[in-house]
Amino acid sequence: MTFNRRAILLACTAALAAASATAQTATDWPAKTLRIVVPYPPGGSSDIIARSISQSLSEALKQSVIVENKPGANGNLGADFVSKAEPDGYTVLLCDVGALAISPSVYTKLSFDPSKDLRGVTMLAYSPHLLVVHPSVPVSNLKELVAYSKKNDLNFAVTATGSAPHLAGVALERASGARWQYIPYKGGVTAIQDTVAGQTQVLMNGMLATLPQVQNGKLKVLGVSKATRMPLIGDVPTIAEQGVAGYESGTWQGILVPRGTPEAVVQKLNKALITAIRAPEIRSRLAGQGAEVVTMTPTEQDQFFAKERARWAAVVKAANIKLD
Repeated sequence: MTFNRRAILLACTAALAAASATAQTATDWPAKTLRIVVPYPPGGSSDIIARSISQSLSEALKQSVIVENKPGANGNLGADFVSKAEPDGYTVLLCDVGALAISPSVYTKLSFDPSKDLRGVTMLAYSPHLLVVHPSVPVSNLKELVAYSKKNDLNFAVTATGSAPHLAGVALERASGARWQYIPYKGGVTAIQDTVAGQTQVLMNGMLATLPQVQNGKLKVLGVSKATRMPLIGDVPTIAEQGVAGYESGTWQGILVPRGTPEAVVQKLNKALITAIRAPEIRSRLAGQGAEVVTMTPTEQDQFFAKERARWAAVVKAANIKLD
């Protein structure tokens, strides 16, 4: 046997072994604990979703499921961690998919490419943004807020520079003529806390994490960023109704895995996640907090991600927002 023939034979043997190992992994999966990485601090929308489904997902897969917070860099540290994890289906990312789609446009130096290094499994829930103000701000609707902002200094709290709530605020500011100063935080929880305390006066954030502060009277809601009104707060008009035609934004929680994760594993995970999030008690609980259960196939989620990336790239370019 010549060297070339031996080399070819060894290469083929290795390829067959790898294929066999992949098939075995897919067949046996899951055989150990799954880790859901949330790239934001505890208490935000993604964290709420992760902890809501962890037990149901564990029951569906018959394996332990743990939630691990890895905040930093507007979610990019945790996302990078998952993108470089072993593509075996045991380390998954639960985050705001829209925010993840914004990162490539905002950051000049990103240590991973979400479109190339991650792939979608399913969307889980959608929570529209609520436009809220501290109760001391003497306005009751968007028109009054715009007029007030032109005569008074207003601080607009954002979960992070370049985050989805930040760009939603930028889009609203440009469309309505409002004026405010953006104050960045390291997560939605601290942005909410400072607005409740009156250190910032305006906030746009996911309804899931923000509504409780509206219900207890610590924040005043002016509008919801959905095409139609939310039944839970049916008396609150949409932002589009208040003169910003076509305005819509929100927080989309979804699951992604490292690129290269076996297709059979992705499909099993998709099925288990959909079973978990659609459980009547979870769906009811989330609906009571302002989140709508939304599921997708892996392909549909990847297509959604591509559209969101293109959509927000235009906003980032127009606002000239860039971070290192």
